[in-house]
Amino acid sequence: MAGQSDANRLIVLERRLLDLLADTDAAAASVRPASAGMIPADAALSLFEAQLRSRALDLAARRLRAEGIGYYTISSAGHEQNAVLGALLEVDDPCLLHYRAGALVIARAMRAGHHAIMRDVLLSLRASALDPVAQGRHKVWGSRPLWIVPQTSTIASHLPKAVGLAFAISRARRLGVVPPFSPNAIVVCSFGDASANHASALSGIHAARYAHRRGHAVPILFVCEDNGLGISERTPRDWIYDSFGPLRDLDYVRATGSLDAIWARAAEAIAHCRESRSPVFLHLDCVRLGGHAGSDVESAYLLASEIAAMEERDPLLANARFLTLNGLASADDLARLHAAIREEVDLLCEEVRDAPPLSDARTLVAPLGIDRAPDRSALTAARTQRAPEGVAEEASAGTLGAQLRAGLDELLREYPEALIFGEDVGRKGGVYGITAGLARRFGAARVFDTQVDETTILGTAQGLALAGLLPVPEIQYLAYLHNAIDQLRGEACSLAFFSGGSFRSPMLLRIASFAYQKGFGGHFHNENAIGALREIPGLVLAAPAFGDDARRMLRGCAAMVREEGRVVALLEPIALYFERDLYEKGDDGWLRGAPLSDAMSLPGEIGCHGPDAPELVLVSYANGLRLSLRAARRLEREHGLRVGVIDLRWLAPLPFAALDAVLADGPACLVVDECRRTGAGIADAVLAHLVETGWRGVATSVRAADSYVPLGPSADMVLVGEEEIVETALGLLEQR
Repeated sequence: MAGQSDANRLIVLERRLLDLLADTDAAAASVRPASAGMIPADAALSLFEAQLRSRALDLAARRLRAEGIGYYTISSAGHEQNAVLGALLEVDDPCLLHYRAGALVIARAMRAGHHAIMRDVLLSLRASALDPVAQGRHKVWGSRPLWIVPQTSTIASHLPKAVGLAFAISRARRLGVVPPFSPNAIVVCSFGDASANHASALSGIHAARYAHRRGHAVPILFVCEDNGLGISERTPRDWIYDSFGPLRDLDYVRATGSLDAIWARAAEAIAHCRESRSPVFLHLDCVRLGGHAGSDVESAYLLASEIAAMEERDPLLANARFLTLNGLASADDLARLHAAIREEVDLLCEEVRDAPPLSDARTLVAPLGIDRAPDRSALTAARTQRAPEGVAEEASAGTLGAQLRAGLDELLREYPEALIFGEDVGRKGGVYGITAGLARRFGAARVFDTQVDETTILGTAQGLALAGLLPVPEIQYLAYLHNAIDQLRGEACSLAFFSGGSFRSPMLLRIASFAYQKGFGGHFHNENAIGALREIPGLVLAAPAFGDDARRMLRGCAAMVREEGRVVALLEPIALYFERDLYEKGDDGWLRGAPLSDAMSLPGEIGCHGPDAPELVLVSYANGLRLSLRAARRLEREHGLRVGVIDLRWLAPLPFAALDAVLADGPACLVVDECRRTGAGIADAVLAHLVETGWRGVATSVRAADSYVPLGPSADMVLVGEEEIVETALGLLEQR
């Protein structure tokens, strides 16, 4: 065995099963009704059918891959006892599942009468556009009718949003939102024993316990499918029990042994979770058969005796013996069922052999909305229909912070399903007071504090969104987002892509952002890098500078989230929250009045300042806009130059069409990017666009140094300054 591929091990197991079913003694066993307390005969047979179907798909996946027309070989072989969950759960209990969930999915589909499940899975293995779930983008376990939310994670990053969804079930109904599942639904979230060690898994489980301790209903069933291996790494003996069994606020249930014992323990766990509305941890014993995936050579890290011992634990062999020895089925019956399923799968494999892949890149990326501009007329009509009752708080001071507070007040009135939450946003009103008074005005059900964990905040947002609410989470500082950015990149923004748009995680994420705070914070509170956000496909980035713009943009962001299912991040420049002056102390040049109630700003729109036909245009955003306006006045007064300033406002997608219109007459262009020089801001993209579109003017940029922001006055040594803008502008004009 050593040195050769283990891809044929499933075929060996198949032969062993057939040999068992050909045993004359087993074939002769008489069928009788199940005894009291044992799993019902019809349920046991149905489970075995689901398990046979799952194994047949695993074999088909290896065969299709060997022929060069299949693209996924992580199998469910050895995990088939999870079919018990598919049979016992209600068909509208939301599920976020481990990638070895084949038998569970098939059992659930059988219960729901979804007869096309086998063909659907084969189409996904073929990466075909006809796959009703991901449409060829990936192999996922997902289904809108079966309420299985697609996951592509192998590291349990779906646990935080599963907890958020469980938290949302009762919260949504309290706010008059009826989720697409029953009031007593529970959320099921499965993962492997190796993934249980990941920070996101621990964060999710901890968040469920924390919420339960705080008195919230969190009906989630964590299912750890423990096969003892993480690819080649062994899980220490009793690690899962020792890690999770003794925890308070988490009821631990072990499911092991024969099929009827697993059935009973799983039923107990489900019933307790449903009745108590509290988190339950179901530890399901499994075995991994045939390697991690088709390309995995187990003999490189397991002894032949270890592989043989694992194969002795094949649940299909154990269940065939259980059924025949207990008189629930004859071996002949099981053999006929096996043959029928194999014939069905063979026919389906031929049927999907020529199934077409995705046809073009535009179709491929369509669910991300990258090339789809917001529909202003539709969004405006939707806002008009949602005219809020009462009058929103006015921003009398006119600062950015005051306008944002007024805008959030307006948002909560306009969208009864909106919730604002994060660290310190409730009773305290946020570190900078932006949410002050909102919890008192709208109640703790809609404006509330979370535990201090960004992963939990973003996971909660995704779960609330899946339940039909409009989440408005806050990340206290931009630097803190990096602790949890995979919840955006790998989860929230990818969900529409991997589900063909049938599932989405719309949210309006507020982040206190950028640098230039005087005398406060250092690099954790002065983060000047957004490259990690700009690279996320489909994520919309808004960066207001003036207060009235912020309020208009907030309205547009909320409309896109609610009506178009978008994930939007509002990057709020901290240093401008309470700025009043622009040029001289006391001039109140940064203050703006509240915009008209029907005024809304959407991606693609820019702000233009300065004279017509400028000879130089400064292109910037956020703090850079303020610096640019000040530099422009100096260039005009001291050097007699006509200088225009563009406020980009939207950093993803960048408003290139509007920018091109301003630069069409050929002025020099200086991009003032407050982010770090290398890959951290927008200057690279703007300058590349000008070059690639054949723009004939001269252009350059000023950017911050490639450095973290130090504490105190030394921050000025690495950040973009007004003097640098003026000097660079003069040098650029000399090149014309």
